[in-house]
Amino acid sequence: MPSAGRALPDVGLVVAARQGDQRALDDVVAASLPLVYNIVGRALRGHADVDDVVQETLVRVIRHLPALNDPAAYRSWLVAIAIRQVRDWEQRRRVALNRDAGLDAIQNVPDPASDFAGMTILRLGLTDQRREVAEATRWLDPDDQELLSLWWLEETGEITRNEVADALGLPPGHVAVRIHRMKEQIQSARGVVRALRARPGCADLETVTVDWDGTPSPLWRKRLARHVRDCAFCARLGSTLLPIDRLLAGLPMLPLPVGLSAHFPSAAVPPGAQAVGHQSPTAGHAAGQSPAGGVPTDAGGGPSAVDLAVSRPRGLLPSLAAGVAAAVLAITTVVVTVPEDPPAPSWAAPPSAAPTAVASPSGTPSPSARPSSKAPVAPAVSAARKGVGVWNFAGASQALANSKAGWYYTWGTQHPGISTPRGVTFVPMIRGAENVTAAELARAKAAGPELLTFNEPDLPEQANMTVEQALDLWPQLMATGSRLGSPAVAWGGPDPQGWLDRFMTGAQARGHRVDFVTLHWFGADFTSATAVDQLRQYLQAVYQRYRKPIWLTEFALIRFDGGRQQFPSQEQQAAFLTAATAMLGRLSYVQRYAWFGLPATDQDRSGLFSDGTEATVVGRAFQAAR
Repeated sequence: MPSAGRALPDVGLVVAARQGDQRALDDVVAASLPLVYNIVGRALRGHADVDDVVQETLVRVIRHLPALNDPAAYRSWLVAIAIRQVRDWEQRRRVALNRDAGLDAIQNVPDPASDFAGMTILRLGLTDQRREVAEATRWLDPDDQELLSLWWLEETGEITRNEVADALGLPPGHVAVRIHRMKEQIQSARGVVRALRARPGCADLETVTVDWDGTPSPLWRKRLARHVRDCAFCARLGSTLLPIDRLLAGLPMLPLPVGLSAHFPSAAVPPGAQAVGHQSPTAGHAAGQSPAGGVPTDAGGGPSAVDLAVSRPRGLLPSLAAGVAAAVLAITTVVVTVPEDPPAPSWAAPPSAAPTAVASPSGTPSPSARPSSKAPVAPAVSAARKGVGVWNFAGASQALANSKAGWYYTWGTQHPGISTPRGVTFVPMIRGAENVTAAELARAKAAGPELLTFNEPDLPEQANMTVEQALDLWPQLMATGSRLGSPAVAWGGPDPQGWLDRFMTGAQARGHRVDFVTLHWFGADFTSATAVDQLRQYLQAVYQRYRKPIWLTEFALIRFDGGRQQFPSQEQQAAFLTAATAMLGRLSYVQRYAWFGLPATDQDRSGLFSDGTEATVVGRAFQAAR
């Protein structure tokens, strides 16, 4: 097991910081940040207040460091402060829940779908049984989440058992008993996780879960664990589980969000944990100038530790929330509720010029139009998982750059006439059976690590494929080595014996690899709250059935009536987009989403841009979305 505290400052650095050495103090804070972030983030289960609690912890470290009597005890002292701030936050939340009502109370509740388990799985790339352990932690009792945050770090070699006991204010023997009980809960939850993921699954388990909403909870853990224990089929699934301690040993800490590490260049970030899709607000500011938020910077361009100590907590790290949202797996944001008839937001200015291109039907790129003569502007990408479907039109490259999308696709393996902006990712697609050729597969492999497959095979006017045909061609797609998304069905994703269900069952039976589920969704109800809830329920049902990450690659409000498309007003579409993307940001299993689509015409009123620079009302909502 790695030595504990390997990323924390040595005693000499702590002594220098206590004596007033500014550079040493900055280094101490930066080196402490990963440990604090991992403790707080897991204890709060990824709540939107993680950034605030991390800030408050660092403020207290900076202010009270001169009073630390034993510099050698810095790590234990730091962990204890972090746990104290977590407990203070829990106390404030309980008071708020007792005092507030309605939306105010709802906003104080952590979102279980955006917890550290999902971020750990995706950002550390966990597989197999380690992944199941991370997923099982979602089922713990609330009181054990604080203990989990410390025990996980103990098992990964970051802190010691004595430091865990000191932070909790308990004797080591008492801590051992609590950890043993928590590990038993995780172990039973691992059996539940494995049983729920099994394909084909247990018919009796499906009956037990008929009233379950898909949200892990201690109550449902007990109910489902009782079934797993008494069911011969489900119990057999858990017979090969390895000890938890062996699975966690040697794991790194969760990498810092890019917005957090950008303010502390010396912060210890594990190798290979690259920042994705976010430009720090301090970029472009000369040393000594103040970035947005008014925090003075030191010679290195980031706020100094002294500046942090005297700042208000909310202004401590001005880009923290944005940085977290821009990481590979974002921390949840506060619930956003959009009324049925919302007031016009700042992006709801009247649309300007009339569209200039003709949109194509769903999933069918239009003929190549005259490329824009303007060089695309590199966007400040809001989130790596926010994407858009693109077909060529006049100014497409500029529009893509201005959209602030983190990724895009064109329903093909190439993007002719469209320039990829800096920091944006192109994802190829093998659209139909006719595209499974050596040349197309080679282009797909060269284009990137992910590959979208068969566009709406359940529709005659799209890929129009049988399940057997798709399964027969699948090994050629697997041979690319790319991460493969399932065929993107037009509807019926969670339906038993539907097209997708038969494909996923057949893929498992044949040993075919499917890395994530790809979906399309178009809402016929133009009331934002209703549409968002319908979309959430659809995604949740698909995730419950297949237990794989989801890419939502086409979505918007469009009503299909007798072959004709009906659209809501742009203001309604924009309100839906804003509320839907906020909801998607709270679902950890939704890895990426893409709006349909980039071009806007008289026929296609869900589009984002009428030309390279003129964003529609919907486009301005997309630019602001996370």
